[in-house]
Amino acid sequence: MTRTRYQEMLDRLKRDVIQMGKLSQTAVHNSVKALKELDMELAQKVIDEDEVIDDCELKIEKGVSQLIALQNPTAGDMRFVTSCLKIAIDLERMSDLAVNIAEITVNIEGDHIKPLVDIPKMADIADNMLEQAMIAFENNYIDLAKATAERDDEIDRIYYATEKELIEMMIDDKDIITNASHLLFVLRHLERIGDHACNICESVVYIASGKRTDLN
Repeated sequence: MTRTRYQEMLDRLKRDVIQMGKLSQTAVHNSVKALKELDMELAQKVIDEDEVIDDCELKIEKGVSQLIALQNPTAGDMRFVTSCLKIAIDLERMSDLAVNIAEITVNIEGDHIKPLVDIPKMADIADNMLEQAMIAFENNYIDLAKATAERDDEIDRIYYATEKELIEMMIDDKDIITNASHLLFVLRHLERIGDHACNICESVVYIASGKRTDLN
């Protein structure tokens, strides 16, 4: 393999990860939008399009395997290549969580038990974290990766406060237990999405510095 071909494969791998990040971000955004508006058509669209994101992960996995098999990457390139696979796994799991939220929307009966304020706020933070994490990946911005990961604390605060509120509502009114339980699962899914965004930030730091850092 020529050096030019090798670099082209590295560049293509990076583009594929960036594209997968955009698709995953769209899935997360649309899943919460569908939940907030009880838009069953949009929720089903998120579910149906998950296959495209799964295909992206397989493409990235194949690209990583080819790079490692055809030419032994240098230390820095090996960090990049293996981290791309790790990021793809995080993105795929985020997309799966978006599908979970969409499936909850499809199963909700009637209206929401309360106006959705905190859940969309939590989702906006997670959405922004994913966007900034991918910008950090594209540009090797260590400082941005670290600053982005710090926002996970905001998600956790909303998570615990809203969880407490929903549990108290369930205690007071057993008729809302089913729909309140759905929202509790949504909270958990969004909290996990924030964790995966932190994982991507950790991968960015590792690619750029060679140091493994716990940012979560």
